[in-house]
Amino acid sequence: MAKTRKILHLDLDAFFCAVEEQLNPELRGKAIAVGGRPDQRGVVSSASYPARRYGVRSAMPMSQALRLCPHLIVVGQTRGVYSERSRAVMAILRDTAPDVEPLSIDEAFLDVTILPDAILDIARRLQKRINEELELPCSLGGATNKLVAKTANTVGKARQAMDKPPNAITIVPAGEEADFLAPLPIRRLWGVGPKNAETLQSLGLTTVGDVASWSEEALVARLGKLGGDIWRRARGIDFRPVHAEPGAKSISKEVTFPKDVADEAELKLTLRRLADGVGRQTRKAGLAGATVKIKLRWTDFTTLSRQVTLDQPTDLDGEIYQSAKALFEQVWLPGRAVRLIGVGIGGFGESSRQLGLWEAELGEKNEDDLVEALDRLRDKYGETMIRRASDLHYRPREDNKR
Repeated sequence: MAKTRKILHLDLDAFFCAVEEQLNPELRGKAIAVGGRPDQRGVVSSASYPARRYGVRSAMPMSQALRLCPHLIVVGQTRGVYSERSRAVMAILRDTAPDVEPLSIDEAFLDVTILPDAILDIARRLQKRINEELELPCSLGGATNKLVAKTANTVGKARQAMDKPPNAITIVPAGEEADFLAPLPIRRLWGVGPKNAETLQSLGLTTVGDVASWSEEALVARLGKLGGDIWRRARGIDFRPVHAEPGAKSISKEVTFPKDVADEAELKLTLRRLADGVGRQTRKAGLAGATVKIKLRWTDFTTLSRQVTLDQPTDLDGEIYQSAKALFEQVWLPGRAVRLIGVGIGGFGESSRQLGLWEAELGEKNEDDLVEALDRLRDKYGETMIRRASDLHYRPREDNKR
């Protein structure tokens, strides 16, 4: 007989804000938002819980956040520290469980089925360790599967007072998955978007329990295959395993300009900088990608993306830039203003550049050596240590954000 699974979902509470409060203890307990400047179209990356009481949320324009909370303290992102703290958290998770699936810099699943202790005891020990060793608040949800564990964490955090990080633990016992989900509104169910929610509501189904009470066949008849998926989720059924260390599907960087840019030279310089950042991150991850992508957002907020597949995977800045520039030239019309621009790479595989004798001596081999040397210098001395001549007027700021 198969063991009952024990799955934990961990979420670091207002992670960026918690780190900034560590760096500057005077910020603790205050309404703060980490993100870009309001006069440069900055957005909120993370809001402290006192700020959330005023309606401030992540992804909100910083200017709107300040209107909602005039005494809001805006803090710029201290990027390197976030990654460092995240790695420390993930190390604790891996020390706790054999299978850890990071979802983002501040979120992960753990499969602790193999551990003999009760899931609540495991969650408490894990939370205590992160609280004490790293001084970071974190919340955990636990259940027999990923769907219910994540939902439990979301519900548990929402039940706490909003004036401080919840640092909550919410466990759904085996066999009680459907009962736990039943009273929740259907939008709380993973995979139910606005359009599907509207369809379900038109059928008189407003809660997860309402959906679970229907037959699978009836939902499939109205929503197709997705109807069957939603029916199973409503009953708390989820067999997905926790995948340890999933490989990255893509790497991308983008920038939102403080003011719309219509100058071709500046747009291409920005593409160059973004391609350099993508290339460096790809090399650090030990990857090479065969699909280069660009993203453009016009002044009316419409967004387009284009991609091209290369003959072989690459991790070189120059090759990424040349492909991105060619895509840009296909879609951009002279004089058209751009609000946001991005570069990405995907289709990862092993780098397999075939070099001829003279190319190896004079061409691509030199670029390999150059980017390796630049990476070492930047790792040791920082991003601004080595810069292109075309960038001498430019101060790195937001264009290398993910």
